[in-house]
Amino acid sequence: QGGRKCRQEEVYMLHRDRRKSPHRSGCGTEGKLHSTSTEMEEVQTSLSLQMLQVAREVVQQSSLQVIRTPLIHLPHGTIPMKINCNLYLKLENMQTTGSFKIRGVANQFSRKESGPFITMSAGNYGKAFAYASKHFGHRGKVLMVDTAPASKNALIASYGVDVEQMPAKSLMPTVEQLVKDQKMIFLHPFDDIDLIAGHGSIGLEILEEIPNPDVVTVCCGGGGLLAGVAAAFKLSGCTTTNIYGVEPKEACTMYRSFCENKPVFMDAKSIATGLAPPFAGSNSFQICKQHVKEILLVSDDEIKAAVSMLYKIGLVVEPSGAAAFAAIVGEKINLEGKTVVVIITGGNVSPEELCHIIH
Repeated sequence: QGGRKCRQEEVYMLHRDRRKSPHRSGCGTEGKLHSTSTEMEEVQTSLSLQMLQVAREVVQQSSLQVIRTPLIHLPHGTIPMKINCNLYLKLENMQTTGSFKIRGVANQFSRKESGPFITMSAGNYGKAFAYASKHFGHRGKVLMVDTAPASKNALIASYGVDVEQMPAKSLMPTVEQLVKDQKMIFLHPFDDIDLIAGHGSIGLEILEEIPNPDVVTVCCGGGGLLAGVAAAFKLSGCTTTNIYGVEPKEACTMYRSFCENKPVFMDAKSIATGLAPPFAGSNSFQICKQHVKEILLVSDDEIKAAVSMLYKIGLVVEPSGAAAFAAIVGEKINLEGKTVVVIITGGNVSPEELCHIIH
């Protein structure tokens, strides 16, 4: 098994670093948005199907106990929808640490020999990062904005990592300074290729149960999850599957990036705080632009309604985790007669917040 793991890692590193190799072209062109830039060509060769498959095995075998989450079917009539579609939910709210983030973190940590590590997050990535740091015995530090709730600070700090709050504009300069002065290793919370490949394991799991869905909806913040899942489907040859990203209307960084054909910054605000980073990741953007059909927008009220609807069928889901479901019940696209998969991304919501939303 040890020899097999070494060979897997050699393949993974070869594909990750081979910038000029031919791009694997197992999928057709339907639903793609192309770019002819040199940067795009470089990203295409930096994430291959074989890399995704190896990352998936790393995630499966990780001692972080990443689980294969349930993919459940919702019979027609379970939720109030006018249209009739074959609807499935991938329940990452039941994942270790309460969200999909542990998948990417597992792959990131597998590529690093030792810390100390540093990242930026006041949410699910910070929790997964802290959990992994404690598990592997690494020194870790999490920077978060000074507007983050004290409860988030306390939760992440409870895993034994250092937590420091500061204005948003100081986050990256502080990271850069600590990397320089204290030789810390920066793990990006949403725009790292290893992270994206780890998140792609969700897509490969879905494909084993539903080989060719018509539609897959994925929430989008910085874009790491959307990029990984979209690449997993398209590089696996799913030419007729349309992948949709879903963002809050007031935190639509990827939508605006698609419109301007480059990653953009904005003052993002939403009840779905996990989907409101100030910018879309550059790696994530390039991969999404290649493989994602469209970015759909939902309002905060639609997200709240989705959280409430999921609660009524027995699922505890945070606002960020319900955005993709909100797009489906809001009928943002034509779904009549189609097989649809919605990724429910997280369930880290306090009883107080949940009570406020559902009432």
